[in-house]
Amino acid sequence: MSQEDRLTVLPSSRRLASATEWSATEFVCTSGPGDRPFEERHEHVTIAAVLEGVFTYRSSTHRALLYPGAFLLGNAGACYECGHDHGQGDRCIAVHVNIDYFGEIAAAVAGSGRYQFPMAALSAKPDLTPWLARIASTTVDPLAQDVSLAGFVEVVIAATAGATARRETASAQDRLRIARTLQYIDDNAVGRLDLDVLAAVAGMSKYHYLRTFRRVVAATPYQFVLSTRLRRAAVALATTRHAISAIAFECGFGDLSTFNSHFRVVYGQSPKQYREHERRWRQGGAESFRLARGTVNRRRPKLLQ
Repeated sequence: MSQEDRLTVLPSSRRLASATEWSATEFVCTSGPGDRPFEERHEHVTIAAVLEGVFTYRSSTHRALLYPGAFLLGNAGACYECGHDHGQGDRCIAVHVNIDYFGEIAAAVAGSGRYQFPMAALSAKPDLTPWLARIASTTVDPLAQDVSLAGFVEVVIAATAGATARRETASAQDRLRIARTLQYIDDNAVGRLDLDVLAAVAGMSKYHYLRTFRRVVAATPYQFVLSTRLRRAAVALATTRHAISAIAFECGFGDLSTFNSHFRVVYGQSPKQYREHERRWRQGGAESFRLARGTVNRRRPKLLQ
């Protein structure tokens, strides 16, 4: 099928929250390999969390493979295109920030009110998980949402300000193979996964798969699987009353001790402390959250090696 014969499928959208300077919207796209990518333009600064699906994002800054847990970055005024040659559909929560407001935050964090993202995407980062859940919650006080939005943008700018755009050197065929395994991991994250299985899904040798995965995703397959499981667990802890042990098993951890250990290393606190912090934030409003955030931020999360 030629490019001209392919259909253009527009995503559906649902507004989650908004203020004068920003908005948060859920986008659901059903495009697949048979649909034509179309060019769009970022009217505002955009930070979008990918919740489901694997797709290619091309902008003036670079090209990136997006997958669950990663963040799409868009500078205001930049044209971009999303393609779904690797699978069917995706779901994202996009935060659009007024350029003047973004510039004010960037001046404080990056030292320049004209700061622009130097890359097209940000790899999955556990310290961004709670921010997004707070912003997307429609039951939270508007003041608390405003505070959360500013904090979220601060963290993203801080994570990108000192970074250099990473040149992805993998071939188009290898990107397709890695995309296939990213989707497989997202569909089977609670089950047993090993390098033999993932390499077989990709149709690559184990070592070539490992090297290519690291080149495309900027993490090892183990780090990505662990990050996926912990991200799901963090959301469940913050949004449900399920027992911690049940959440651990439902997210793919074989025992509670292992889950607790990994969660503490990555999120800087135990699952119980994390849940209690999120509960206090929801009940106490923006002011108590500001005070609590100062305590939590003294312990910066780190990815496992």
